[in-house]
Amino acid sequence: MSDFIQHECGIALIRLLKPLSFYAKKYGTAYYGLNKLYLLMEKQHNRGQDGAGIANIKLFPQPGTPYIDIQKSVSNRPIEDVFAKVRKGITSTLALQPHEDNNPIWLKDNAPFTGELFLGHLRYGTYGRNTIDACHPFVRQNNWMTRNLLVAGNFNMTNVDELFDLLVNLGQHPREKADTVTVLEKIGHFLDVENEELFKKYKILGYSNADITERIARNLSIEDILRHAAGDFDGGYAILGMLGHGDAFVLRDPHAIRPAFYYADEEVVVVASERPAIQTAFNLKVEQIKEVSPGHALIIKRDGPVRESRILKAGKRQSCSFERIYFSRGSDKDIYNERKELGHKLAPIVLKSIKYDLQNTVFSFIPNTAEVSFYGLVKGLEDFLNQKKCEDIHKLNGKAETKKIERILSRRVRVEKIALKDAKLRTFITQDADRDEMVAHVYDITYGTVVPEKDTLVVIDDSIVRGTTLKQS
Repeated sequence: MSDFIQHECGIALIRLLKPLSFYAKKYGTAYYGLNKLYLLMEKQHNRGQDGAGIANIKLFPQPGTPYIDIQKSVSNRPIEDVFAKVRKGITSTLALQPHEDNNPIWLKDNAPFTGELFLGHLRYGTYGRNTIDACHPFVRQNNWMTRNLLVAGNFNMTNVDELFDLLVNLGQHPREKADTVTVLEKIGHFLDVENEELFKKYKILGYSNADITERIARNLSIEDILRHAAGDFDGGYAILGMLGHGDAFVLRDPHAIRPAFYYADEEVVVVASERPAIQTAFNLKVEQIKEVSPGHALIIKRDGPVRESRILKAGKRQSCSFERIYFSRGSDKDIYNERKELGHKLAPIVLKSIKYDLQNTVFSFIPNTAEVSFYGLVKGLEDFLNQKKCEDIHKLNGKAETKKIERILSRRVRVEKIALKDAKLRTFITQDADRDEMVAHVYDITYGTVVPEKDTLVVIDDSIVRGTTLKQS
């Protein structure tokens, strides 16, 4: 099995469907796709701060010109670093011809990251290696465009040993036993098979090699490739793939363990791990964004058609609880409501544990993501307290003094902001040897809010990865 939660990451994909000049004219920039990719990744930075990687493919390039660009970083601010390097490359290209800065045709022919198909990945290396080699996308290179494969994803395969052995039995020699490599090579193998079958078919029909190359690009069956490759996959995954000639896909596991959302119109196709990221980057309503169906692949052909195809039979929906409780962005409509309901359901258990003594109990939360669940908990406590107030007032039989009723109505759930998080300190993926020391200083305590030896302090925390916050801080 691969490393625990090693690939709980963020993904992004953008395919521009119109000519590049369209975006320059409508939006006033030749870098529309690149700018949107940056937004998508920044709005998902919660999903990975240990590494970032982006890639771009240019459609219909001239022979002899580069058409795949890749940039990665494992710096302290990887997203900013990646895009700074990209901008530096573009600026360097423009140095002798700065007047071409908003000419998308010239830029595509001369500058990096100015094509039509973009991929982005955010790496969350809880237990993995924080090196450039561990950053996505992973690439399988070939001199034939239709055999080039780039893969990135949010996945954790549970049968890496089995997948590795299957590759070895095919005669391959994988460079390491890791789910990233096995996924890349498994899909790559069946991409090769599909290419070879189409080449033989068109050769028999008498087409030239150059004509065959174009026919393969138009007629590659991404569905067949994925059905053969993914039949052996076991685990949770949302896998992005791009082929050198411009086809792209997003494959989701049959149990919907890993999230994947998309939006498509006549201008663009967008995919991301987080629905709010797409909403914000493209100013959309929640109803406009779709979820990639379990066991399906969103397939974007080079020549434009976009479709969702069933690859594997969907199973019982088992969305990752880590995603729902902690990892996903809390601004998502469904995530927000689920976390609030989670806190609400805790209220009866908490009340029982404190023997219903709300007068001498202070409630708080560990910032930041537990805040939404805390709102739900407080709502549940308030519901109980309001019911208790009604009962106490009824017992007075309408004969009580106003002050007595006011005292009953004035009872409140005692809520305080006990812990304040220092935004500049982050320990979640700090090396194990340093974590306990660091976590002790991440939170500042609000003094004087709890009465010693009298009050009970109840704090809700959603740190379910290692749980060091409550133990060490």
